[in-house]
Amino acid sequence: MKKMVAIAIAMTLVGSAAVFVGCQKSEKAAEAAPAQKTVRIAILVKSLGNGFFEAVHDGANEAAKELGDVEIIYQGPSSATAEGQIEIINNLIATKVDAIAISANDQDALVPVCKKAMDAGIKVISFDSGVSEGGRILHLAPSDTELIGRSQMRQLAEMVNYEGEVAILSATAQATNQNAWIEYMKKEIAENPKMSKMKLVAVVYGDDSSDKSYREALGLFKSYPNLKGITCPTTVGVAATAKAIQDQGLTGKVQLGGLGLPSEMKAYVEAGVSQGIALWNPIDLGYTSTYILYDIVKGKNTGMEGDAISAGRMGTIKVGAHGSAIMGEPFTFNKENIAKYAAMF
Repeated sequence: MKKMVAIAIAMTLVGSAAVFVGCQKSEKAAEAAPAQKTVRIAILVKSLGNGFFEAVHDGANEAAKELGDVEIIYQGPSSATAEGQIEIINNLIATKVDAIAISANDQDALVPVCKKAMDAGIKVISFDSGVSEGGRILHLAPSDTELIGRSQMRQLAEMVNYEGEVAILSATAQATNQNAWIEYMKKEIAENPKMSKMKLVAVVYGDDSSDKSYREALGLFKSYPNLKGITCPTTVGVAATAKAIQDQGLTGKVQLGGLGLPSEMKAYVEAGVSQGIALWNPIDLGYTSTYILYDIVKGKNTGMEGDAISAGRMGTIKVGAHGSAIMGEPFTFNKENIAKYAAMF
């Protein structure tokens, strides 16, 4: 009996020792395992105070919440200048962020500082308004450049019944995306036989400033008293032009199309100042950019041509030639649907 008790005690001591050793190993393993590093992604926009880019920020935050280990740093200059963005990028390099998604104010001027960021190990992509190839891994276009440009002119053509004088009121002369769209607008009106009775009389720039865009619209009304329509490939410009049309009592006389935020254009569309405006969802742009950068930082993708990047609810984003990636097609907001989307962005 004493022998059996002794054996039991011995077995208990051995078990306890094993548990103790196991606990020590687990504790050492926990100490050795590095803490999960938060991926710091900077969303650098053209300028602060722009509703479009605030919606981009919302989308980035949505993606960050889903991914779990992402910190979004939302920044932009007070005015839409390359110099302001260059200063911010230098600060982001100094603070050693992991990645930057930028909507560029100048495609070429930003290349040196973006290259400097990449040389420092920061992953850089552009979205919405691109940086030239040497300054980023890839560019996420909201839609196909040709489709955006041609569709805006087709939209305006329908509004003016395919005849009369029309004009374009854009952002800045340096804005890479708007300028590319404008070239296709010009091609559409020149090549489409249905538009043979239309004439593009002017292209003006409001510098993405509400006040200047408003003044440029007034200038168009004065210079071209027979003007039938204006298209604005800028959310700031289209809202300012809508106000100018309404203030001058030109609703129904000068048609308005272009790219606009539903929340800013709802009242104008419902009042008939514009029959409808188009836009991709800026929330999706911020969301998709965040997923792309996260996967590149984590080494899941390179962002090079032929790559297929998983972007959450946006599906798979494919990288084409010259580091180009397409998110989707523009969507038209009219009287029937604009209230729904105005509540979102």
